Amino acid sequence: MTDITKETIAPPRSFLSQDAIQLFYRLLAAFLICAVLAVLSDSFLSLGNILNVLRQASLTFFIASGLTLVVLTAGLDLSVGANVALSACLAGTVIHQTGSPVLGIFTALIVGGIVGLLNGIMVTALRIPSFIATYGMLWVLNGLTYWYMAGDTIHGFPAGFRQIGSGYLFGLPIPVYLLVVFLAIGTLFAQRTIWGQEIYAIGANPVAARLSGIPVARRLLLVYSVSGTMAGLASIIFLSRLNSAEADIGESLTLPAIAAVLIGGTSLFGGVGTVFGTFVGALILTLVLNGMNLLSVSANWQPLVTGIIVILAVWLDMKTRRRAQ
Repeated sequence: MTDITKETIAPPRSFLSQDAIQLFYRLLAAFLICAVLAVLSDSFLSLGNILNVLRQASLTFFIASGLTLVVLTAGLDLSVGANVALSACLAGTVIHQTGSPVLGIFTALIVGGIVGLLNGIMVTALRIPSFIATYGMLWVLNGLTYWYMAGDTIHGFPAGFRQIGSGYLFGLPIPVYLLVVFLAIGTLFAQRTIWGQEIYAIGANPVAARLSGIPVARRLLLVYSVSGTMAGLASIIFLSRLNSAEADIGESLTLPAIAAVLIGGTSLFGGVGTVFGTFVGALILTLVLNGMNLLSVSANWQPLVTGIIVILAVWLDMKTRRRAQ
């Protein structure tokens, strides 16, 4: 590695960094939301509701964690929801025809990873902006999924497989344990490995990163593949949780995943953010949606509120960036 590379690669985030300060404010926001909801709703602090919040936050996190790496490179993956739908439908078919949940899980991970790799190829080899490439992929995947399912629904999976999304272990939902595992892996990868530091460097200045010897194209292929694979993992959780697969299973998943990433402090301009911040973002978003359900706010208003939160997160990101400059 050259000296220039060492200067370009962002150093590991210390706990006294600006990221840590921003994370503290987001955790404080989550705490204040909990305090307000505890006052407004008697059922908010019930054990069942708290476990439900953790389960829902974990489902959003699985999609958003891989997406975080893409956004760190100043890219975007709009196809994650459609990827979840196609992966779930194909995995459900494999489980039904073979009776093997293991083959179904491998199918979902492979399909998700291939979709992510194709996104990466469009961005790196064809030089298509990630927003356009993944938006086109979204429509391709939707078309394939609706054609494949032809209006059918796959339902009824083995009891053992259903435990992945619906089961409990020592009183906690199993998806929460998976969240802890992948949160630790994602955090260590992004902040404690040379590959993770190169991803930050690419997002901060792709030209300087390339001149420094960082294999930008290969790293981009990696992050898009990881994003797709995590969408495949999320499809398994949804498939197990819902005990069914339909073509429209992923339609409402993309916006919350992007919202979790942005609320968690990852900059749309790249180079700033953490996987742990994305978990906090997923938790805040889930708390807001859960609070609206408990307060009987119409479902028609919930996308509006989510959109406003995303706009505020982007505005804060731009304001922070201008101040830093």
